[in-house]
Amino acid sequence: MHQNQQHSPEKVAERSPSPQSDQPNGQSDQPKGQGDQPKGQSDQPKGQSDQPKGQSDQPKGQSRPPKGTDRRKRLLFGAALAALGVVFGDIGTSPLYALKTVFLLDGGAVRANQGDVFGVISLIFWSVTVIVSIKYIGILMRADNDGEGGVMALAALAQRLYAKNAGKAGTLLVVGIVGVSLFYGDSIITPAISVLSAVEGLHVTVPAISHLVIPIAAVILIALFVVQKFGTGKVGVLFGPVMVLWFAVIGVAGLAMVVQFPAVLLGLSPTYAIAFLISKPLVAFVALGAVVLVITGAEALYADMGHFGRAPISRAWFFLVFPALVLNYLGQAALVLHDPAARANPFFLLIPEWGRLPVVILATAATVIASQAVISGAYSLSRQAVQLGLLPPLTVKQTSQHEGGQIYLPAVNLLLFIGVMAVMLSFGSSDRLSTAYGISVTGALVVDTVLLLLVARPLWNWAPWKIVLAAVAFGGLELSFLAGNLSKIINGGWVPLLIAGVVILVMTTWRRGRQLVQADRLKKEGSMEQFIEEIRKKKLPRVPGIAIFPHPNKNTTPLALRANVKHNHVLHEHVIIVGVSTAQVPHVPAAEAFEYDPLGYADDGIEFLNITFGFSDDPDIPRALRAAVREGVLPLDSANFKQASYFISRGAIRITRKDSMVPWRRSLFVALAHNAANPAARFGLPALRTVTMGSDVEI
Repeated sequence: MHQNQQHSPEKVAERSPSPQSDQPNGQSDQPKGQGDQPKGQSDQPKGQSDQPKGQSDQPKGQSRPPKGTDRRKRLLFGAALAALGVVFGDIGTSPLYALKTVFLLDGGAVRANQGDVFGVISLIFWSVTVIVSIKYIGILMRADNDGEGGVMALAALAQRLYAKNAGKAGTLLVVGIVGVSLFYGDSIITPAISVLSAVEGLHVTVPAISHLVIPIAAVILIALFVVQKFGTGKVGVLFGPVMVLWFAVIGVAGLAMVVQFPAVLLGLSPTYAIAFLISKPLVAFVALGAVVLVITGAEALYADMGHFGRAPISRAWFFLVFPALVLNYLGQAALVLHDPAARANPFFLLIPEWGRLPVVILATAATVIASQAVISGAYSLSRQAVQLGLLPPLTVKQTSQHEGGQIYLPAVNLLLFIGVMAVMLSFGSSDRLSTAYGISVTGALVVDTVLLLLVARPLWNWAPWKIVLAAVAFGGLELSFLAGNLSKIINGGWVPLLIAGVVILVMTTWRRGRQLVQADRLKKEGSMEQFIEEIRKKKLPRVPGIAIFPHPNKNTTPLALRANVKHNHVLHEHVIIVGVSTAQVPHVPAAEAFEYDPLGYADDGIEFLNITFGFSDDPDIPRALRAAVREGVLPLDSANFKQASYFISRGAIRITRKDSMVPWRRSLFVALAHNAANPAARFGLPALRTVTMGSDVEI
């Protein structure tokens, strides 16, 4: 009789007072963003206080704020500061190039007159308000997948909500793949255009060395990618204060110009955007292709929600980032109105001459932070894609013992570096590179809106009129942005589309090839139940020790187990078949992570343990096994696992003439499989105690 027990790997680890723990992702016992005390409670036992009875340092009629509340406020402030250093780097550096690009498109189609400038400013303000403030912070951040955000998490949430409809769930996965692919295009262009636009401030501040812009930007980008292997933990504490200074500087610079020319505030009225669209539809259409640059990075607000929580991000946005951005755009607009020549670089010309060089340095630091945020996001999405079976296994290195989100993927880092340097050297300037920017951003925005409209009814029980209103408000604006950017395709906009297309091809090929390989392996593996019956009849010699065989299920026999019995004619005293599965949630609830089965006989030493990780967890098998012993799931001594042997079932993939895939896709799949990370490294297996065995599989 099969017996199933479900336990948690406590995120698969024990609680420990030491700074380090066995918990995946380095998570603590507290929910994200919360302090040690329940809401509204203090550290004092009920009825006790710090003061002698009858005394108080508070005026009569006033009570002392609970200490727990103060702690929560400090934690919220710290989280908001950290969010400033990671989440807002991309959207926060958009003033460097957004408005300049508006006036440079199509040979200056947008004029430096009041109608055009007020129309553009109105479009900018309401685009940021509708897309960022309302759509992402006001609505989408409530559509979290176990606290996590981003297009991958949103697609997984949609799949869960439509799990009973297999066809729709498959379509939602395809939509998620498209969204992730567009993000990769953004990840390559953002570092190049951000760093270039900052260093190009030298054209204004130190014209004599303006010819060194490309070499300086290249050195900065090389250094940025080289230090990725050390992680962002050591320098992360500097990111928040730097971005606070950045937003303060750009906000004050804009405010100074607005005070001189307060009439520019009229541009915030939506009537100017409407009048601009009606009176000059073609010019406005061209302008939309550049206005979209002001909302680049909006996806990052949602994607990084799992790291910081909705409250810190929203507070940082509304109290500092949003006001600073609006003031700076207004200041640039006022400057252009009163000095049309400033269109060439309104951001740096807005700064007093004595402060331009320091601002160039600060802008460079801010763009490096913006680039770091995008690169880190690419790492996170890549790991999630691997765990969801959309990419081949990749080597993942944790760069922090306390923060699970701080990871380094060497292969992704190398590919991003090659892509970033290629586009920077090919385009040569932020002005030219801006023609390639925008399509991937608007495409990602549209994907998020599509998924939002699909989850709104089952998740929040939205009435049809609300869904229609959201489709018109968000989808209409974003599709207008997308249409405005289509004209960029022949001038460089094909670059992010090509990148997205390659990623889609790789993901779909790997997913299909993986399905075919698994089908062939099932035939060769045979029934686990029959294998156990055969083993019991043969009465093979049992050798001391524990043998662990990673294997996806308990119904078929690991190829390595069959090969070990066939060639060595022995069986270990304890055989544990370990299944590793990934749930479509970032973290698995405690009661659902372990599933134990003795596989029919409690005395034969052959057992099955399935460990379910969330797609944001680190799938460390040895750590999970130790936790399973401590939790009482496995009836073994944890000390015995120090000498346990691990057997990987891995055979060569042979290409056949089957019609399951076109030949070139089969070849691509085999190439991806040959370059995939070793399962031993992916599952944290000890190299000196891991053996690879198996037989060939066909595709």
